Amino acid sequence: PEDTVTSSFASFIRAARPEHLSPTVRQRSKRMILDSIGVGLVGSTTRVFDIALRYCRELYSSVAVSSVYGKPGVKLSPTLAAFTNGVATHSMDFDDTWHPATHPSGAILPALLAASQMLPPNTKPNGLDFLLAFNVGLEVQGRLMHFSTEAHDIPKRFHPPSVVGTLGSAAATAKLLSLSSAQCCHALGIAASLAGAPMANAATQAKPLHVGNATRLGLEATLLAGRGMEANPLILDDIPGCSGFSAFYSIYQPKPLSAPGEHHEFLLEKQDIAFKRFPAHLGMHWVVDAALSVRNLFINYAGSFSPSLIRTIMLKIPVSKYINRPFPSSEHQARHSFQFNACAALLDGEVGLGSFSESSIHRQELRDLLDKVVVEHPEDNVANFDKMYGEVALLLHSGDVLTGKCDTFYGHWRKPLSKESLLKKFRSNASHVLPEEKIEAIITLVDNLENLSDSSQL
Repeated sequence: PEDTVTSSFASFIRAARPEHLSPTVRQRSKRMILDSIGVGLVGSTTRVFDIALRYCRELYSSVAVSSVYGKPGVKLSPTLAAFTNGVATHSMDFDDTWHPATHPSGAILPALLAASQMLPPNTKPNGLDFLLAFNVGLEVQGRLMHFSTEAHDIPKRFHPPSVVGTLGSAAATAKLLSLSSAQCCHALGIAASLAGAPMANAATQAKPLHVGNATRLGLEATLLAGRGMEANPLILDDIPGCSGFSAFYSIYQPKPLSAPGEHHEFLLEKQDIAFKRFPAHLGMHWVVDAALSVRNLFINYAGSFSPSLIRTIMLKIPVSKYINRPFPSSEHQARHSFQFNACAALLDGEVGLGSFSESSIHRQELRDLLDKVVVEHPEDNVANFDKMYGEVALLLHSGDVLTGKCDTFYGHWRKPLSKESLLKKFRSNASHVLPEEKIEAIITLVDNLENLSDSSQL
């Protein structure tokens, strides 16, 4: 649209010319430029500048040591490898999800993999060290989310992995690299200044960057803290009048984290993770299972799935604007559309990798089904991954109504995937880039991670 605030900014940028500047504006701006150069010159004598400069030289050095998913022989600097692999992890929205809502693994695993390869041969962490660091990163993410009741619902402002994931990455890599307590504190503080991405970029190609940045910037925060960079030591505390981590939440009530030991129970112990069966936003899994259920009823009723018999498709879903998309036009929009996923499941009897191809999205028969969708938001269907449900009702021209409902899909933490199902998913995904022997080797390595002498073998 031509008349939005954003488009007006873009038009201004495009149209600005030197002659639009008045003499006063020119004079004042030149004063600012001169002052800023001077401040920058004297700033180059400070320790913090030395740390940043040394770090950037190392970051973009010619020594590339960390591997990239699916690219044999390709190596990048550790933080760029973490970034690239984080983007890969969330590129299809196929990664795990926790409650309160976030994608925990993608924000920390790439950083740990990159950091493991970064260390000299005689200081490589073993598999048990790696596993511990991973769980530290998970725990930090979970505890931070539990500080806010707002975090329990499907997010509206910040994409959670870009917030808690960045600090989780910092915590995990700080543990792996054996930073001191003070350095760990500073790593979290630095990470807080690097965190945050808006929900408006959900359902776009920018969304995977949120996870890539989280894992990369958390690692960067740790490396900077390890080199002496300092930050606010009260970053996680609720300081009236001066927001720290509380800036990301309207309600924020932090609590101390008890020391690990007999009185501490890891959050992962209390609640499992949700693993997705198909590559789409977690909320889609409820409506897909509900749609598959009602599809079976329809076939028993009519003998086959005949869209011409359907007058209306009623979806009863929670209120969540960014996943209520009546007519998605791209794969990323389709992955975030209750309507699309319900109709794809009805039409095809499944949702998978191919469901989000351009040809699949723009099928006329699918568009015809989307035209029949009506959405309702029952008051008892809240936007919360622990409480929501999906319901799909088919109102037929005959007057009959068929209904399918799902309150816990297969793969949810209340109904975990079996070992066989998880291995099937892994093998299917990995087979796109790796031969069978390497796929099986990875399964064996992870299964015996505690006994691995060098975690960089992963």
